[in-house]
Amino acid sequence: MNIIIGLLVTFGCILGGYLAMGGHLEVLNQPFELMIIGGAGIGGFIMANSMKVVKDTGKALGEAFRHKVPKERHYLDTLGVLYSLMRDLRTKSRNEIESHIDNPEESSIFQSAPTVLQNKELTAFICDYVRLIIIGNARSHEIEALMDEEIQTVTHDKMKCYHALTTMGDALPAIGIVAAVLGVIKAMGAISEAPEVLGAKIAAALVGTLLGVFLSYSIVGPLVANIKAVREKQNRLYVIVKQTLLAYMNGSVPQVALEYGRKTISAYERPSIDAVEQEMMNPGGGSESKAA
Repeated sequence: MNIIIGLLVTFGCILGGYLAMGGHLEVLNQPFELMIIGGAGIGGFIMANSMKVVKDTGKALGEAFRHKVPKERHYLDTLGVLYSLMRDLRTKSRNEIESHIDNPEESSIFQSAPTVLQNKELTAFICDYVRLIIIGNARSHEIEALMDEEIQTVTHDKMKCYHALTTMGDALPAIGIVAAVLGVIKAMGAISEAPEVLGAKIAAALVGTLLGVFLSYSIVGPLVANIKAVREKQNRLYVIVKQTLLAYMNGSVPQVALEYGRKTISAYERPSIDAVEQEMMNPGGGSESKAA
């Protein structure tokens, strides 16, 4: 919603200011200039990136427009799954624990936390490290180093679309100059025309420069910043898992280990202690809506 509001404000102020100065909107209507800039930008983006990154960019843009960041339900589900697994690690046999992590889709623990189960990468992350805890030979500092490495890899992969779009956005002003030069070449072909005709052609050429700068700094730049913020918040779930399981491995009881994970959540998004305790007693319950 913020993106839509921001776009309306941006276009409203720019076009409104232009009209207030006495400008004519028809001069800005240069679809072929836009086709040159957009086509060159998108073509270069496709050349520079793998198809996987191209597809993930479309996904990231959708997440940005929907502001698909973890909500309280996501945090509570993650903490609830971790609590149930840690509790069972203390009270149940290895075979019973393995039945949950080997097939999480059919596990009652994961089924009670649909937002975790829908996140395949996060589910695999939890299961992999619980399996290492069951084996019992790994030291906590070794697990921490391995977790940090994996989280860094996950973050790198998730940010590829951000870096790709940033590169394209940085190139748009230069591409706008290319479109403007092409427009000037066209105008020079009509150098013998009347001044008003030549002036209109030069004005149309300058729209290319305008579009390149405008698209770069007013459209692509804010969008990639939003994508970065959304992806970073999504990756925060991995840090919660990391800190909770490490606290458990270092001797904390499950209730205390959850506090280590809860404290990694931003203060303005962090579920209350009471909400976490309620989740431990009633996994998947509460009044919060389950996000898709």
